[in-house]
Amino acid sequence: MNLAILQHTKDEPAGLFESYARQAGVPCEIIPLYTTTEVPPLNATHLLILGGPMSVNQEDLFPYLVDEKRLIRSFVAAGRPVLGVCLGAQLIASACGGRVFPCTEEIGWHCVKSTGSAQCPVFPPLFNAFQFHGETFTIPPGGERICSGQDVENQAFVSGSALGVQFHVEVTAGMIEHWISHLPEERQSVIMRDTTHHLQESARLCRVMSELFFHAPAHGHSWISH
Repeated sequence: MNLAILQHTKDEPAGLFESYARQAGVPCEIIPLYTTTEVPPLNATHLLILGGPMSVNQEDLFPYLVDEKRLIRSFVAAGRPVLGVCLGAQLIASACGGRVFPCTEEIGWHCVKSTGSAQCPVFPPLFNAFQFHGETFTIPPGGERICSGQDVENQAFVSGSALGVQFHVEVTAGMIEHWISHLPEERQSVIMRDTTHHLQESARLCRVMSELFFHAPAHGHSWISH
C-alpha cells in the first residue's frame, strides 16, 4: 500500500496516524496543501485527509478544495480506502453529495455514542473524543451514520470506501495544548485535565482505526467492517 496524507495547515499534522504508519512501515507521502496550494498527481492506494481552519465551502479562497473533492470521488468510485478527520470528514460528505454548514462550536472532550452499526464495529458504545470544529455535515446519500453526539448529531459516517470522523483521535497532548492556547486559562486547564483522563483511550482507538485502515485492501467497497 501507499498512503497519501493531505494536510491543510502546519498546525494540524497527522499526529498519531503518522506515528503508527511509521511504526508499521507504511510508505506515506504528506502533501502540505498550505504550501503547494494544489493537489499533485498521487501514486497512492490509501488516502488520509486531515483537519483545517477553512470551510469546505470556501472553494473560491482555496481552489484545491475542488481537486480534493474530485480525488475523494475517484477513490470512492474505485473502492480505495479513504479516511477523513474533521475537515476531512466534511470534505468526504461534501464530495459525496452532503451539505456542510455552521453548527454549535465544540472545543474539548465530548461524549460520542456509537450507533452499533455492523458497518463499523471499531467504535465502543460510548467514548470521549476531542473536538475542535464549528461546522457539521449531513450524511450523504447512500451513507450511514455510525457515531452521534448530543450537541452535534453527525459525528462519524461511512460512505462506500470512505470513513469520515468529525472528532480528532490523532491528537497528542502537545497538539491539544497548542490548539487551545488562544482560550482563557481556566478553560485551558479544564481541557488539559480532561486530556489526562481521556487521551490514552483516544490513542488506543486511533491505533485500532489505523491498523484497520492500513491493512484495508486497495480495492473493496467498505474496509471499515472488515
